[in-house]
Amino acid sequence: MAVLSIISRTASRRSVRALGVVAASAALAVGAAGNALACDISEFSAAAKCDGEKGVITVTDVDPAGIPATVSVYLQNKGADAEKIGEQTVKGSREGSTITFAADWKPNAEYRIHVKADRYVDEDIKPNLTTPSTPCKGEDTPAPEPSESSSTPSDTPSDETDSPAPEPSTSAPAPAESESTAPATVPGDNAPSPAAGDSNLAETGANSNTGMIAGIAAALVVVGGGAVFFGLRRRGANSSR
Repeated sequence: MAVLSIISRTASRRSVRALGVVAASAALAVGAAGNALACDISEFSAAAKCDGEKGVITVTDVDPAGIPATVSVYLQNKGADAEKIGEQTVKGSREGSTITFAADWKPNAEYRIHVKADRYVDEDIKPNLTTPSTPCKGEDTPAPEPSESSSTPSDTPSDETDSPAPEPSTSAPAPAESESTAPATVPGDNAPSPAAGDSNLAETGANSNTGMIAGIAAALVVVGGGAVFFGLRRRGANSSR
C-alpha cells in the first residue's frame, strides 16, 4: 500500500507540472498574439503632397487591428511648436487608412506629427516631416524677365506713326456734270469773243461802212435843202408878178 501511494503522488506531481507548462505556453502565445495585434508607431507614416495649387499633409495608418488613434500635426519653428495645424482620429486597416490635413505648407517647412492610441502608442512619428523644396503654387516661381527685343506698345511707336502721311494727289477728281466747266474752244476758232461794248458798236454800224452812209445822208440833206430853197424863190417870183 505504501508503494502505491508513493507512485500516485509522483504521478500527480508530474501531471501538475505538465499542466503548468501547458498553461505557461498558452499564456505566452496569447501574449505574443496580443502584441502582434497591438497598435505600434511604426504603422504610421506621413507625407507632404500637393492638392492642386495648395499643399496638404497626409497620415496613413496600416494597423490591422484597427485601433483608433488620434493624430495631431504641429508646425515647427526652431525646434518648438509654432502652430497646431489640426487633429484627427484614424482607424487603421491592413490596406491602410489615410487622413488629410489642409496645411498650405511652405517649401522646406518642418512638421511634428504626434500619435496617441489608447495605452499602445503615445509618441511622435520619427523623424519630423520636412516638406519638399518645390512649392505647389505655380505663381510662386519668378516670372521670366522680358527680353530687350520685346517692348510694350507705349515704348515703341506703332507703324502708323513711323510711316509718313500720304501726300495729297495732284490730280483733282473729275468734276460732276453739274459742276463741269464750259467746253474748250476749238483750236481753229482763235478769234477772241467780242466784248460787251464791241457788240453795241456793231449794232450801231461803227464797225461797218458808217462814213459812206453819213456822206450820202449829208448829200441828200443838201440836195433837199437846195430844192426847198429854189422852190421858195420860184413861188416868190410868181407872187410878185
